[in-house]
Amino acid sequence: MTIRAVLTAGVVAVLMCAAGAASAADKVSDGDVKIGVLTDMSGVYSAIGGKGAIAAAQMAIDDAGGEVLGKPIKLVSADHQNKADVGSTIARKWIDTEGVDMITGLLTSSVALAVQHLAADKRTITITIGAGATELTEQQCTKYGIHYAYDTYSLPVGTATAVVKNGGKTWFFITADYAFGHSLQNNTTKVVEALGGKVLGSVQAPLSTADFSSYLLQAKSSGADVIALANAGQDTINAIKEAKAFGIIQGGQQIVGMLVFISDVKSLGLKTAQGLQFTTAFYWDRNDASREWSQRYYDKTGSMPTMVQAGVYSAVRNYLKAIEAAGTDAADAVRAQLGEMEIHDFFAENGTIEPNGLMKHDMYLVQAKKPSESDGPWDLMTVVSTIPGDKAYIPLADSVCPLLKQ
Repeated sequence: MTIRAVLTAGVVAVLMCAAGAASAADKVSDGDVKIGVLTDMSGVYSAIGGKGAIAAAQMAIDDAGGEVLGKPIKLVSADHQNKADVGSTIARKWIDTEGVDMITGLLTSSVALAVQHLAADKRTITITIGAGATELTEQQCTKYGIHYAYDTYSLPVGTATAVVKNGGKTWFFITADYAFGHSLQNNTTKVVEALGGKVLGSVQAPLSTADFSSYLLQAKSSGADVIALANAGQDTINAIKEAKAFGIIQGGQQIVGMLVFISDVKSLGLKTAQGLQFTTAFYWDRNDASREWSQRYYDKTGSMPTMVQAGVYSAVRNYLKAIEAAGTDAADAVRAQLGEMEIHDFFAENGTIEPNGLMKHDMYLVQAKKPSESDGPWDLMTVVSTIPGDKAYIPLADSVCPLLKQ
C-alpha cells in the first residue's frame, strides 16, 4: 500500500469516526435531556404539586439511572404563581435559552393553556398534570400538548353520577372564576342534567378566596340538595370548613367537592371529611404497586402523594422511556412514540395517549372514611368503584380538537 493510500485510508477512518460521533450526538439535543417542572410552589395549590411534584420528577430521573441514550438527564423547576404571564415567561426562557426539552406540572388551567400554546409554537412537548380544563385536548389542542392525569369531563362522570343517583337532584355551584372552574361547572352540569337533575344557580369566586361566607349563604338560600364546589386546593378546604361552621351540612344540604385531593382530606381531617365522595386518578393504597411506590415517595417527602405528584413521576418516567425507544429526544419522534405506547404502571391502568393529546386511563370513585374506619394517619379513603377510561373521558369520535380534522 502506498503512503498516499495509507493516508487516504486514515483520513476516511477519522471522518467515519467523526460522523459516527456526530450522529450519536444528534440523538440528544444539547448533549442532555432537560425536563422542567413548572408548578405552584407558594399558592393555594402548592400542597397538590409544589415541592412534592419536583421530588416525584427527580425520583423518575433517578429510577431511569440519571441518563438516557447515554446522556445526562437534568431537572429544572420554577413557581408559576398561578399566573399565565409568569408561566409563559418562564417557559419561554427555559426553551429559548436553557434548552428545556419537556415541561410538566402546569397546575392551573390558564397557565397550562398559555404554556402549551407557546411550547407548541417552539416544537416542545408539554405534559400537563395539574390543570383540568378540557380545552387542553379539545378546542386548544396542540401537536405537542399532552393532558395526563384528569380533566373536567372525567371528574363529574364519577362524582356527579353517584350523587344524583343517591338523590342529589338539584344543584348550586360555587365556581372558581377562571378556565378550570368554568370548564368543571359546564361539564358537571351536562352530567347532572343528563341524569334528570337540575342546576338552580351558581356564583363565581376568585382564586385564593379567603372568605366563602357570602357564596355559601347564596348557595344555602337556593335550597339546592347539593352545593357543588367547582374549585380545588385550599379554596375547597376553606369552603368545606366554613360550610360546616355555618351548619349547612347539618341542615341537610350536601357539600360536594368536584376536585378533591388526598392532601385536602388530610387537612380537613376525617371527622369533617367523612363520607365525602369524589373522583380521582390515583390513591396510594389501591394495590401493591401503588403502595410500593407511594412508600418510597413518603420516605423522601414525609407525606403520601397526591394524584398530581404521582402523575408527574409517571409522565416523566414514560417520557424518558419514549426517548429510549425512539432513539432520540427530538419532539416529533418522541411524541409519535408516546402515542404508540400503552401505559400500565402504579399510576395508570389501561393508559393510551390519543391523537388529541388526551391520556385516557381508568379513574376511581373514592369515599373518605369515618375516623373509626381508619387504621393510620394516611388511611383516609376507600375505592368505591373503577370508571373505565372509555367511559371517563370524551370519546375521540366526539372530540372537537382541530388536529383530528387535518
